[in-house]
Amino acid sequence: MVELLFFFIMILIVSLFSYKIGKMPISFQMIFIVAGMFMGWLVTGYVDVTEPPYSTIIFLIAEIALVIVLFSDASRVGLKALKNNLSTRLLIVSLPLTIIFGVLVAALLFPNLPWWLAGIIGAALAPTDAALGQIVVKNKNIPERIRKTLEIESGLNDGGSVPFLLVFIAIGLASEVFKPIGYFIEVALEQIGFGILVGLGVGLIGGWLVLKARDKGWITPVYQRIAFLALAILTFIIADEIGGSGFIAAFIGGLALGYVVKDAGSILMDFSEAEGQLLNLMVFFLLGIVVVPLFFNLTWQILLYAVLSLTIIRMLPVAISLIGTKLRWNTVLFMGWFGPRGLASVVLALLAISELGSFPGEDTFISVVFITVLLSVFAHGLTASHLSNLYAKENKGK
Repeated sequence: MVELLFFFIMILIVSLFSYKIGKMPISFQMIFIVAGMFMGWLVTGYVDVTEPPYSTIIFLIAEIALVIVLFSDASRVGLKALKNNLSTRLLIVSLPLTIIFGVLVAALLFPNLPWWLAGIIGAALAPTDAALGQIVVKNKNIPERIRKTLEIESGLNDGGSVPFLLVFIAIGLASEVFKPIGYFIEVALEQIGFGILVGLGVGLIGGWLVLKARDKGWITPVYQRIAFLALAILTFIIADEIGGSGFIAAFIGGLALGYVVKDAGSILMDFSEAEGQLLNLMVFFLLGIVVVPLFFNLTWQILLYAVLSLTIIRMLPVAISLIGTKLRWNTVLFMGWFGPRGLASVVLALLAISELGSFPGEDTFISVVFITVLLSVFAHGLTASHLSNLYAKENKGK
Protein backbone atom coordinates (compact mmCIF):
# COMPACT_ATOMS: atom_id res chain seq x y z
CA MET A 1 0.00 0.00 0.00
CA VAL A 2 2.86 2.40 0.72
CA GLU A 3 4.09 1.95 -2.86
CA LEU A 4 0.66 2.94 -4.19
CA LEU A 5 0.54 5.97 -1.90
CA PHE A 6 3.98 7.12 -3.01
CA PHE A 7 3.14 6.58 -6.69
CA PHE A 8 0.03 8.77 -6.59
CA ILE A 9 1.83 11.46 -4.60
CA MET A 10 4.41 11.46 -7.39
CA ILE A 11 1.62 11.63 -10.01
CA LEU A 12 0.17 14.70 -8.29
CA ILE A 13 3.54 16.46 -8.01
CA VAL A 14 4.54 15.69 -11.59
CA SER A 15 1.11 16.77 -12.86
CA LEU A 16 1.39 20.13 -11.08
CA PHE A 17 4.75 20.82 -12.72
CA SER A 18 4.16 18.93 -15.99
CA TYR A 19 4.53 22.02 -18.19
CA LYS A 20 7.86 22.93 -16.60
CA ILE A 21 9.08 19.32 -16.79
CA GLY A 22 8.10 19.17 -20.46
CA LYS A 23 10.56 21.99 -21.14
CA MET A 24 13.42 20.08 -19.50
CA PRO A 25 15.69 17.49 -21.21
CA ILE A 26 14.17 14.64 -19.20
CA SER A 27 11.18 12.35 -19.72
CA PHE A 28 8.36 11.55 -17.33
CA GLN A 29 9.37 7.88 -17.53
CA MET A 30 12.82 8.78 -16.18
CA ILE A 31 11.24 10.49 -13.18
CA PHE A 32 9.08 7.51 -12.32
CA ILE A 33 11.84 4.95 -12.76
CA VAL A 34 14.01 6.96 -10.34
CA ALA A 35 11.05 7.22 -7.95
CA GLY A 36 10.57 3.45 -8.18
CA MET A 37 14.27 2.82 -7.58
CA PHE A 38 14.11 5.10 -4.53
CA MET A 39 11.11 3.14 -3.23
CA GLY A 40 12.80 -0.21 -3.95
CA TRP A 41 16.03 0.82 -2.28
CA LEU A 42 14.58 2.34 0.91
CA VAL A 43 11.21 0.63 1.43
CA THR A 44 10.40 -2.60 -0.41
CA GLY A 45 13.88 -4.14 -0.47
CA TYR A 46 14.57 -7.15 -2.68
CA VAL A 47 11.72 -7.90 -5.09
CA ASP A 48 11.68 -11.04 -7.25
CA VAL A 49 9.82 -10.22 -10.46
CA THR A 50 9.21 -13.93 -11.10
CA GLU A 51 7.35 -14.52 -7.82
CA PRO A 52 3.89 -13.34 -6.65
CA PRO A 53 2.55 -10.88 -5.72
CA TYR A 54 4.79 -8.52 -7.69
CA SER A 55 4.92 -10.75 -10.76
CA THR A 56 1.11 -10.81 -10.90
CA ILE A 57 0.68 -7.08 -10.28
CA ILE A 58 3.35 -5.94 -12.72
CA PHE A 59 2.26 -8.32 -15.47
CA LEU A 60 -1.43 -7.36 -15.13
CA ILE A 61 -0.79 -3.61 -15.28
CA ALA A 62 1.79 -3.93 -18.05
CA GLU A 63 -0.49 -6.30 -19.98
CA ILE A 64 -3.43 -3.87 -19.92
CA ALA A 65 -1.16 -0.96 -20.86
CA LEU A 66 0.33 -2.81 -23.84
CA VAL A 67 -3.06 -4.04 -25.08
CA ILE A 68 -4.33 -0.46 -25.13
CA VAL A 69 -1.14 0.77 -26.82
CA LEU A 70 -1.26 -1.99 -29.47
CA PHE A 71 -4.94 -1.41 -30.19
CA SER A 72 -4.86 2.40 -30.24
CA ASP A 73 -1.59 2.67 -32.19
CA ALA A 74 -2.74 0.16 -34.81
CA SER A 75 -6.11 1.92 -35.21
CA ARG A 76 -4.39 5.30 -35.57
CA VAL A 77 -1.57 4.24 -37.90
CA GLY A 78 -3.46 1.68 -39.99
CA LEU A 79 -2.29 -0.40 -42.95
CA LYS A 80 -2.40 2.68 -45.18
CA ALA A 81 0.75 3.77 -43.36
CA LEU A 82 2.64 1.04 -45.21
CA LYS A 83 2.40 3.24 -48.30
CA ASN A 84 5.20 5.13 -46.56
CA ASN A 85 8.22 3.51 -48.23
CA LEU A 86 10.56 4.19 -45.30
CA SER A 87 8.17 2.68 -42.74
CA THR A 88 7.72 -0.43 -44.86
CA ARG A 89 11.49 -0.88 -45.08
CA LEU A 90 11.87 -0.52 -41.30
CA LEU A 91 9.08 -3.00 -40.57
CA ILE A 92 9.80 -5.64 -43.22
CA VAL A 93 13.61 -5.48 -43.37
CA SER A 94 14.93 -3.75 -40.26
CA LEU A 95 12.70 -5.48 -37.67
CA PRO A 96 13.62 -9.09 -38.61
CA LEU A 97 17.28 -8.10 -38.95
CA THR A 98 17.20 -6.48 -35.51
CA ILE A 99 15.88 -9.72 -34.03
CA ILE A 100 18.51 -11.80 -35.87
CA PHE A 101 21.36 -9.53 -34.77
CA GLY A 102 19.99 -9.53 -31.23
CA VAL A 103 19.95 -13.33 -31.19
CA LEU A 104 23.49 -13.62 -32.55
CA VAL A 105 24.98 -11.11 -30.09
CA ALA A 106 23.15 -12.73 -27.16
CA ALA A 107 24.46 -16.15 -28.20
CA LEU A 108 28.02 -14.80 -28.37
CA LEU A 109 27.95 -12.88 -25.08
CA PHE A 110 26.02 -15.54 -23.13
CA PRO A 111 27.25 -18.90 -24.46
CA ASN A 112 25.72 -20.77 -21.52
CA LEU A 113 22.19 -19.70 -22.46
CA PRO A 114 20.15 -21.99 -24.74
CA TRP A 115 19.87 -20.51 -28.22
CA TRP A 116 16.08 -20.22 -28.00
CA LEU A 117 16.48 -17.95 -24.96
CA ALA A 118 18.86 -15.78 -27.00
CA GLY A 119 16.00 -15.68 -29.52
CA ILE A 120 13.55 -14.51 -26.87
CA ILE A 121 15.98 -11.76 -25.83
CA GLY A 122 16.31 -10.64 -29.45
CA ALA A 123 12.53 -10.61 -30.02
CA ALA A 124 11.70 -8.91 -26.71
CA LEU A 125 14.16 -6.07 -27.33
CA ALA A 126 13.26 -5.46 -30.99
CA PRO A 127 10.14 -3.25 -30.65
CA THR A 128 10.47 0.47 -30.05
CA ASP A 129 8.38 2.58 -27.67
CA ALA A 130 6.27 5.40 -29.10
CA ALA A 131 5.79 7.02 -25.69
CA LEU A 132 9.53 7.40 -25.17
CA GLY A 133 9.93 8.95 -28.61
CA GLN A 134 7.29 11.66 -28.27
CA ILE A 135 9.82 14.48 -28.06
CA VAL A 136 11.13 13.48 -31.48
CA VAL A 137 7.86 12.86 -33.32
CA LYS A 138 6.31 16.08 -31.99
CA ASN A 139 9.22 18.29 -32.98
CA LYS A 140 7.78 20.19 -35.95
CA ASN A 141 11.25 21.32 -37.01
CA ILE A 142 12.15 17.76 -38.00
CA PRO A 143 11.04 16.87 -41.56
CA GLU A 144 7.54 15.41 -41.46
CA ARG A 145 8.55 12.37 -43.50
CA ILE A 146 11.11 11.35 -40.86
CA ARG A 147 8.79 12.03 -37.93
CA LYS A 148 5.97 10.09 -39.54
CA THR A 149 8.24 7.16 -40.35
CA LEU A 150 9.44 6.81 -36.75
CA GLU A 151 5.88 7.15 -35.47
CA ILE A 152 4.56 4.45 -37.81
CA GLU A 153 7.45 2.14 -36.99
CA SER A 154 6.94 2.40 -33.23
CA GLY A 155 3.19 1.98 -33.67
CA LEU A 156 3.46 -1.28 -35.62
CA ASN A 157 6.72 -3.03 -34.73
CA ASP A 158 5.62 -4.16 -31.27
CA GLY A 159 2.79 -6.16 -32.81
CA GLY A 160 5.21 -7.46 -35.43
CA SER A 161 7.61 -8.76 -32.78
CA VAL A 162 5.05 -10.94 -30.98
CA PRO A 163 4.93 -13.82 -33.54
CA PHE A 164 8.74 -14.16 -33.38
CA LEU A 165 8.58 -14.25 -29.59
CA LEU A 166 5.85 -16.92 -29.59
CA VAL A 167 7.89 -19.17 -31.87
CA PHE A 168 10.99 -18.90 -29.65
CA ILE A 169 8.86 -19.58 -26.56
CA ALA A 170 7.44 -22.67 -28.30
CA ILE A 171 10.95 -23.96 -29.00
CA GLY A 172 11.90 -23.27 -25.39
CA LEU A 173 8.92 -25.22 -24.10
CA ALA A 174 9.81 -28.14 -26.33
CA SER A 175 13.38 -28.12 -25.00
CA GLU A 176 12.31 -27.94 -21.37
CA VAL A 177 9.64 -30.67 -21.37
CA PHE A 178 11.32 -32.91 -23.95
CA LYS A 179 8.36 -33.05 -26.29
CA PRO A 180 8.51 -32.88 -30.10
CA ILE A 181 9.21 -29.33 -31.23
CA GLY A 182 6.52 -29.65 -33.90
CA TYR A 183 3.83 -29.80 -31.22
CA PHE A 184 4.83 -26.47 -29.68
CA ILE A 185 5.38 -24.79 -33.04
CA GLU A 186 1.85 -25.85 -33.91
CA VAL A 187 0.61 -24.32 -30.64
CA ALA A 188 2.47 -21.07 -31.44
CA LEU A 189 0.95 -20.96 -34.93
CA GLU A 190 -2.49 -21.57 -33.40
CA GLN A 191 -1.91 -18.66 -31.03
CA ILE A 192 -0.98 -16.44 -33.95
CA GLY A 193 -3.87 -17.69 -36.14
CA PHE A 194 -6.56 -17.46 -33.45
CA GLY A 195 -5.23 -14.05 -32.46
CA ILE A 196 -5.56 -12.79 -36.04
CA LEU A 197 -9.07 -14.23 -36.45
CA VAL A 198 -10.34 -12.81 -33.15
CA GLY A 199 -8.78 -9.42 -33.87
CA LEU A 200 -10.38 -9.27 -37.31
CA GLY A 201 -13.76 -10.42 -36.03
CA VAL A 202 -13.99 -8.13 -33.01
CA GLY A 203 -12.45 -5.14 -34.79
CA LEU A 204 -14.63 -5.34 -37.91
CA ILE A 205 -17.91 -6.26 -36.19
CA GLY A 206 -17.35 -3.92 -33.24
CA GLY A 207 -16.40 -1.06 -35.56
CA TRP A 208 -19.50 -1.67 -37.69
CA LEU A 209 -21.74 -1.65 -34.59
CA VAL A 210 -20.24 1.62 -33.36
CA LEU A 211 -20.71 3.20 -36.79
CA LYS A 212 -24.37 2.12 -36.90
CA ALA A 213 -24.96 3.46 -33.39
CA ARG A 214 -23.29 6.74 -34.35
CA ASP A 215 -25.37 7.07 -37.52
CA LYS A 216 -28.55 6.49 -35.50
CA GLY A 217 -27.50 8.98 -32.84
CA TRP A 218 -27.58 6.31 -30.13
CA ILE A 219 -24.05 6.76 -28.82
CA THR A 220 -22.43 9.76 -27.14
CA PRO A 221 -18.80 10.77 -27.82
CA VAL A 222 -17.74 9.69 -24.32
CA TYR A 223 -19.27 6.25 -24.64
CA GLN A 224 -17.89 5.86 -28.14
CA ARG A 225 -14.43 6.09 -26.63
CA ILE A 226 -15.45 3.64 -23.89
CA ALA A 227 -16.81 1.26 -26.55
CA PHE A 228 -13.45 1.31 -28.37
CA LEU A 229 -11.62 0.55 -25.13
CA ALA A 230 -14.05 -2.30 -24.47
CA LEU A 231 -13.25 -3.68 -27.92
CA ALA A 232 -9.52 -3.53 -27.14
CA ILE A 233 -9.93 -5.53 -23.93
CA LEU A 234 -12.43 -7.92 -25.57
CA THR A 235 -10.00 -8.84 -28.34
CA PHE A 236 -7.40 -9.74 -25.74
CA ILE A 237 -9.72 -11.73 -23.43
CA ILE A 238 -11.52 -13.66 -26.19
CA ALA A 239 -8.27 -14.62 -27.91
CA ASP A 240 -6.69 -15.64 -24.61
CA GLU A 241 -9.70 -17.78 -23.67
CA ILE A 242 -9.63 -19.80 -26.91
CA GLY A 243 -5.86 -20.28 -26.96
CA GLY A 244 -4.89 -17.35 -29.16
CA SER A 245 -2.43 -14.54 -28.54
CA GLY A 246 -4.24 -11.64 -26.91
CA PHE A 247 -1.53 -9.21 -27.99
CA ILE A 248 -1.77 -10.20 -31.66
CA ALA A 249 -5.57 -9.99 -31.37
CA ALA A 250 -5.36 -6.47 -29.92
CA PHE A 251 -2.95 -5.40 -32.66
CA ILE A 252 -5.04 -6.85 -35.53
CA GLY A 253 -8.23 -5.63 -33.85
CA GLY A 254 -6.89 -2.09 -33.87
CA LEU A 255 -5.99 -2.34 -37.56
CA ALA A 256 -9.47 -3.69 -38.36
CA LEU A 257 -11.21 -1.00 -36.31
CA GLY A 258 -9.15 1.73 -37.98
CA TYR A 259 -10.16 0.34 -41.38
CA VAL A 260 -13.89 0.50 -40.52
CA VAL A 261 -13.95 3.64 -38.35
CA LYS A 262 -11.57 6.13 -39.92
CA ASP A 263 -11.40 8.42 -36.87
CA ALA A 264 -11.03 5.65 -34.27
CA GLY A 265 -7.36 6.40 -33.72
CA SER A 266 -7.92 10.07 -32.97
CA ILE A 267 -10.73 9.20 -30.56
CA LEU A 268 -8.54 6.69 -28.71
CA MET A 269 -5.68 9.19 -28.67
CA ASP A 270 -7.38 11.09 -25.85
CA PHE A 271 -7.34 8.00 -23.67
CA SER A 272 -3.78 6.97 -24.52
CA GLU A 273 -2.53 10.45 -23.63
CA ALA A 274 -4.32 10.49 -20.25
CA GLU A 275 -5.39 7.22 -18.64
CA GLY A 276 -3.02 5.25 -20.87
CA GLN A 277 -0.12 7.44 -19.79
CA LEU A 278 -1.04 6.76 -16.16
CA LEU A 279 -0.72 3.01 -16.73
CA ASN A 280 2.52 3.55 -18.63
CA LEU A 281 4.07 5.54 -15.79
CA MET A 282 2.93 2.94 -13.27
CA VAL A 283 4.77 0.24 -15.24
CA PHE A 284 7.98 2.29 -15.20
CA PHE A 285 7.55 3.02 -11.49
CA LEU A 286 7.25 -0.72 -10.79
CA LEU A 287 10.19 -1.39 -13.11
CA GLY A 288 12.25 0.98 -10.97
CA ILE A 289 11.34 -1.05 -7.88
CA VAL A 290 12.23 -4.44 -9.34
CA VAL A 291 15.37 -3.32 -11.19
CA VAL A 292 17.28 -2.35 -8.03
CA PRO A 293 18.22 -5.95 -7.06
CA LEU A 294 19.43 -6.58 -10.62
CA PHE A 295 22.36 -4.22 -10.09
CA PHE A 296 23.90 -6.75 -7.72
CA ASN A 297 24.01 -9.33 -10.54
CA LEU A 298 25.19 -6.88 -13.20
CA THR A 299 28.06 -8.20 -15.35
CA TRP A 300 30.05 -6.59 -18.14
CA GLN A 301 28.35 -8.91 -20.62
CA ILE A 302 24.88 -7.69 -19.60
CA LEU A 303 25.95 -4.04 -19.75
CA LEU A 304 27.67 -4.55 -23.11
CA TYR A 305 24.60 -6.23 -24.56
CA ALA A 306 22.41 -3.33 -23.39
CA VAL A 307 24.74 -0.83 -25.09
CA LEU A 308 24.93 -2.89 -28.30
CA SER A 309 21.15 -3.35 -28.31
CA LEU A 310 20.64 0.41 -28.41
CA THR A 311 23.38 0.99 -30.98
CA ILE A 312 24.73 -1.64 -33.40
CA ILE A 313 21.88 -4.15 -33.06
CA ARG A 314 19.35 -1.40 -33.81
CA MET A 315 21.26 1.00 -36.03
CA LEU A 316 22.88 -1.44 -38.47
CA PRO A 317 19.55 -3.05 -39.54
CA VAL A 318 18.05 0.42 -39.95
CA ALA A 319 20.99 1.45 -42.15
CA ILE A 320 20.69 -1.74 -44.23
CA SER A 321 16.94 -1.28 -44.68
CA LEU A 322 17.43 2.30 -45.90
CA ILE A 323 19.99 1.45 -48.60
CA GLY A 324 18.89 2.99 -51.88
CA THR A 325 16.68 5.68 -50.33
CA LYS A 326 19.31 8.40 -50.88
CA LEU A 327 18.82 9.65 -47.32
CA ARG A 328 21.68 11.68 -45.84
CA TRP A 329 23.98 9.82 -43.44
CA ASN A 330 22.88 11.97 -40.49
CA THR A 331 19.24 11.05 -41.17
CA VAL A 332 20.08 7.34 -41.15
CA LEU A 333 22.00 7.74 -37.87
CA PHE A 334 19.19 9.82 -36.37
CA MET A 335 16.52 7.23 -37.25
CA GLY A 336 18.76 4.42 -36.07
CA TRP A 337 19.41 6.01 -32.69
CA PHE A 338 15.82 6.91 -31.90
CA GLY A 339 14.49 3.42 -31.36
CA PRO A 340 13.90 3.49 -27.59
CA ARG A 341 12.98 0.28 -25.76
CA GLY A 342 10.19 0.46 -23.23
CA LEU A 343 6.78 -0.94 -22.37
CA ALA A 344 6.59 -3.61 -25.09
CA SER A 345 9.98 -5.09 -24.14
CA VAL A 346 8.98 -5.29 -20.47
CA VAL A 347 5.67 -7.00 -21.27
CA LEU A 348 7.17 -9.45 -23.78
CA ALA A 349 9.80 -10.45 -21.22
CA LEU A 350 7.11 -10.98 -18.58
CA LEU A 351 5.06 -12.98 -21.12
CA ALA A 352 8.02 -15.30 -21.71
CA ILE A 353 8.47 -15.77 -17.96
CA SER A 354 4.75 -16.48 -17.55
CA GLU A 355 4.70 -19.05 -20.37
CA LEU A 356 7.98 -20.81 -19.54
CA GLY A 357 7.90 -20.76 -15.74
CA SER A 358 11.33 -21.43 -14.26
CA PHE A 359 14.03 -22.05 -16.88
CA PRO A 360 17.84 -22.06 -17.22
CA GLY A 361 19.29 -18.57 -17.57
CA GLU A 362 16.15 -16.89 -16.23
CA ASP A 363 18.04 -14.37 -14.06
CA THR A 364 20.35 -13.38 -16.92
CA PHE A 365 17.38 -12.99 -19.26
CA ILE A 366 15.51 -10.70 -16.88
CA SER A 367 18.62 -8.63 -16.20
CA VAL A 368 19.44 -8.20 -19.90
CA VAL A 369 15.95 -7.01 -20.87
CA PHE A 370 15.28 -4.78 -17.86
CA ILE A 371 18.76 -3.20 -17.80
CA THR A 372 18.48 -2.48 -21.54
CA VAL A 373 15.11 -0.78 -21.03
CA LEU A 374 16.49 1.16 -18.07
CA LEU A 375 19.49 2.34 -20.09
CA SER A 376 17.24 3.24 -23.02
CA VAL A 377 14.91 5.35 -20.90
CA PHE A 378 17.82 7.48 -19.70
CA ALA A 379 19.94 7.48 -22.88
CA HIS A 380 17.07 8.39 -25.19
CA GLY A 381 15.37 10.64 -22.65
CA LEU A 382 18.50 12.74 -22.10
CA THR A 383 19.42 13.01 -25.78
CA ALA A 384 16.00 13.36 -27.43
CA SER A 385 15.60 17.12 -27.16
CA HIS A 386 19.19 18.10 -27.93
CA LEU A 387 19.72 15.71 -30.85
CA SER A 388 16.31 16.52 -32.33
CA ASN A 389 17.07 20.22 -32.35
CA LEU A 390 20.57 19.60 -33.72
CA TYR A 391 19.24 17.36 -36.49
CA ALA A 392 16.50 19.85 -37.35
CA LYS A 393 19.07 22.67 -37.56
CA GLU A 394 21.36 20.65 -39.84
CA ASN A 395 18.49 19.72 -42.16
CA LYS A 396 16.69 23.07 -42.23
CA GLY A 397 15.47 23.76 -45.71
CA LYS A 398 16.56 20.37 -47.07
